[in-house]
Amino acid sequence: MSQTARPSTSPIEKTSGLGWLAVGAVTAGIFTIVTAELLPVGLLGPIGTDFHVTPGRTGLLMTVPGLVAAVAAPVVTVLTARLDRRVMLCVLIAVLAVANFLAAMATEFWVQLVARVLVGLVIGGFWSIGAGLAARLVPPRSVVRATGVIFSAVPLGSVVGVPAGTLLGESAGWRTAFAVLGLVTVGVLGMLFLVVPPLPAELPTRLRLLVEVLKLRRTRLGLAATSLIVIAHFGTYTYVTTFLREVTGIPAAYGGPLLLVYGVAGFAGNVLAGLGIARNLRGTFVTAASLLAVATALLPLVGRAAVPAVALLVVWGLAYGAIPACSMSWFAEAAPQSREATTVLFTSSFQATLSAGALLGGLVVDHLSVSAVMVCGSVLAATTVLPLTRRTGAARLQEDRP
Repeated sequence: MSQTARPSTSPIEKTSGLGWLAVGAVTAGIFTIVTAELLPVGLLGPIGTDFHVTPGRTGLLMTVPGLVAAVAAPVVTVLTARLDRRVMLCVLIAVLAVANFLAAMATEFWVQLVARVLVGLVIGGFWSIGAGLAARLVPPRSVVRATGVIFSAVPLGSVVGVPAGTLLGESAGWRTAFAVLGLVTVGVLGMLFLVVPPLPAELPTRLRLLVEVLKLRRTRLGLAATSLIVIAHFGTYTYVTTFLREVTGIPAAYGGPLLLVYGVAGFAGNVLAGLGIARNLRGTFVTAASLLAVATALLPLVGRAAVPAVALLVVWGLAYGAIPACSMSWFAEAAPQSREATTVLFTSSFQATLSAGALLGGLVVDHLSVSAVMVCGSVLAATTVLPLTRRTGAARLQEDRP
């Protein structure tokens, strides 16, 4: 690599308490972003009904932000490379608040899509900048733990944010859910402004650095695995409440509680992944992908009854809860000296394939069935195992924890 990162020398490192407050603020920011991104999953039915659009077309609410985020991750990071990272975090969260309020007030479906474009912009920029900030906020001995706290926002968004938003949307209307999320986002903006210290740009992330990281064989394998498993997951998860309602026969009112069950399982999966990654990253990744493949394959077969359907939902949650941590760890180990660059690649690839998964899943649902999309997702998830287990000759990968 032609560029190497310089050691972080943020003054906050000397005051661990303040540093952890800043970590908490960044975690809260990612929590609101994850909630905003995934909230349409629980409200797909009522939103589609209000705007008189099919489930597949309503799925664009998941496709659009992912597509925008995939482009925004490298573009925003590179264009703002010399700006204070704290300023960027605050600006991006302010944009998210605007997006949530716009979604709550939308009277046409295209306005909802505009709000989702803004959400995508925030996802790409905030994740790429914020996910790797732990090393600048806490002492070196606490970096791993702080990074784990920041990434815990992903399953927490599924455990708390999405189910709570779904329950609120079902009881008070989906617009209320987005409006309340907007207010929460404003509160997070205040947290970021008050407790995150100035963070002047250090090593600017240039396009050349991104290209160099992408040339690494381990990075390319991680990219292939991430693409396959994320397409598989979001091609199916986007329509899971539709499956439970139309195939299993579970009333729509139970959508929120079931997403809560899924989210709790996802949080447990994230915790277990942390233990597994420390021992064997590759094995943990393969296990998670395999369990996701099994769960989605069995749903169309035994998911017509509520008990097995919910049991498979728990297995699915456990499996997917491990995926983001596995994927990000893989990218980080490919180029540990270029943290922000690897985070950009992780964010961009993750969001691009999230978008593709939701779009392709919508096409399958509209033209075949919601059961067919589960089978397709299972096949893709099983295929993920191939790049993860590929080792050849002199280019053979090193052990997972070098």
